[in-house]
Amino acid sequence: MLLVISMNVTIRGLDESVFRRFKAKAIEEGMKVGQAVAQAMETWMRQRPTKRRASLLDVKPFNWGEGTERTSTKIDKILYEEKP
Repeated sequence: MLLVISMNVTIRGLDESVFRRFKAKAIEEGMKVGQAVAQAMETWMRQRPTKRRASLLDVKPFNWGEGTERTSTKIDKILYEEKP
């Protein structure tokens, strides 16, 4: 099954001269402007490094200081202890 989605897009702030040269090059290459734009966007995205999303697994443990060794257990008891 092939799904084709077509969109009409307005791009603000695009330099007219750049667009005209881009359009001319696309036509010269036998491409529709939409195809050329899609190809340019794909190429641009592949060239950018992907940023890894932050994760709780990235948080490293640290020492809270003397006397705090059981803080987590105390917090758990406050939060999860059954109430009468």
